[in-house]
Amino acid sequence: MAFCTKLQWRLWTRRGALAVAFAAALAACGGGSGGSSSTPTTPNTPTTPVTPPVAGSFADATVYSSTATGSLAAPNENAAVIASHILLNGQQLNYTATTGHLTGTDVKTGKASASFFYVAYTVASPDLSKRPVIFFYNGGPGSASTYLHLGSFGPRRLVTAIPSTTIPPVQLVDNQETLLAVADLVFVDAIGTGYSQAISPNTNQDFWGVDRDAAAFRDFVQRYVVVNKREASPKLLFGESYGAPRTAVLANLLETAGVQIDGVVLQSAIMDYNSNCGVLDPGAISCEGYIPTYAATSAYHQRAAAAPVDQVRSFAAGAYRTAIAAYLASKVAPPDAVIGQLSSYTGLSTLTWQQNFDMGPDYYQKNAVTGQLLGRYDARVLAPNGSALTRDGDPSLTVVNDAFSSSIVTYMASELHYSAGSAYAPFIDIVNRWNFSHDGKQLPDTIPDLAAAMTLNPALKILAINGYHDLATPFHQTELDLARLGENQSIILKYYVSGHMTYLDDTARRAQQTDLINFLNSVTVSH
Repeated sequence: MAFCTKLQWRLWTRRGALAVAFAAALAACGGGSGGSSSTPTTPNTPTTPVTPPVAGSFADATVYSSTATGSLAAPNENAAVIASHILLNGQQLNYTATTGHLTGTDVKTGKASASFFYVAYTVASPDLSKRPVIFFYNGGPGSASTYLHLGSFGPRRLVTAIPSTTIPPVQLVDNQETLLAVADLVFVDAIGTGYSQAISPNTNQDFWGVDRDAAAFRDFVQRYVVVNKREASPKLLFGESYGAPRTAVLANLLETAGVQIDGVVLQSAIMDYNSNCGVLDPGAISCEGYIPTYAATSAYHQRAAAAPVDQVRSFAAGAYRTAIAAYLASKVAPPDAVIGQLSSYTGLSTLTWQQNFDMGPDYYQKNAVTGQLLGRYDARVLAPNGSALTRDGDPSLTVVNDAFSSSIVTYMASELHYSAGSAYAPFIDIVNRWNFSHDGKQLPDTIPDLAAAMTLNPALKILAINGYHDLATPFHQTELDLARLGENQSIILKYYVSGHMTYLDDTARRAQQTDLINFLNSVTVSH
């Protein structure tokens, strides 16, 4: 869950300086992807050692730290290497799970800079040049890749009941939607999360920013490719939420470094923070990008009649855009017809829309259904105000987060046979420490990075995945951002009746697997 990033910002100008305040710092996907704000930022409880040891297991005695000043004295590239298998449609697929660390090396100094924790699932192949490898990561910033790892397309999956608020028993099952039959999968954690850590003289906080973070990920990908002899393999990047803007910067850095990236998957993307009114205060920029999501969600909850997505999208980009531009420029009252249409699409009264014409997602989340709080990451999920599921401000995250945070530790110990001298950090609250400046702006706009990568590699293909009920990174805003790249057949957008972590919905995950396999086939054909 990246802004999954799973967070809500507000910006305001005070005494000529731009100040940043965060209304909610939940966890991130990913989503991407993340954990709750109650997750400890410095986990130090040792994990239970694997007993008895099995062939290929690794008990890592290193104590890792997620603190800002955390730093390893020296790198290690040790790993647990376990033979395993999965039953897919009754057929056994054998694979190897590699769990451990690889070292990122600073391209300028040639010295080790960061130790990345990763889990790779690989299948033996007579010709690696034809077998794709996909690098997965969640966002935050501050999220390990737990949600993608145990929720999306790895060989094992945590059972969820989304959009129900019923919490099922914690259960890991063979994932029938895994992509392992068609590609090797590498799940990697950002520095300071999981067991990833800076190497002295660097500290974790040195990498907590748009540019340093992406550069470190570049170094990890380069190292993985070299160590595993994957130079000739088709290579894809899969980033969720904040992981999507990371992907744009990373793709450009890798292409510049001579590492060809064949495809990128943008899961619930926030490519330009400056265009999303959930980041900036409503009244500062237009909330046009949210209107189709409001309409779809109100229809789902039977607060309004269902309207075709194309119709609402046209209204948002037409009559609403014209009216909101005049309103933001000089407070011109919106036409009655526009207000009436907004009321019809959302079920909210005309008075509500007159008073909140540039309605932000925070207001909609709290007022769309009387007495209920909608999920931010999946607005189909709702819970009564004051109930336990609303304690973190997002019932769609609260209903699944504990299961993911606990399951990753159990899974690593019992199935991957890796243990460490400290607890795994699924989420660290570093949003206020993150340096969001990029390319001369205080908040990142990574569409130019994606454009630069496509210029360096005209064969690069892009798949943007969107949930109709995502109140963090709404699908129409992603459309508006990617439209800046112009008409391009290499850019594909797919939509699902789901939220930010589309894959947590069983029906959406199955459809998404099909779309991803088709995308992989298009990439390998042109590779």
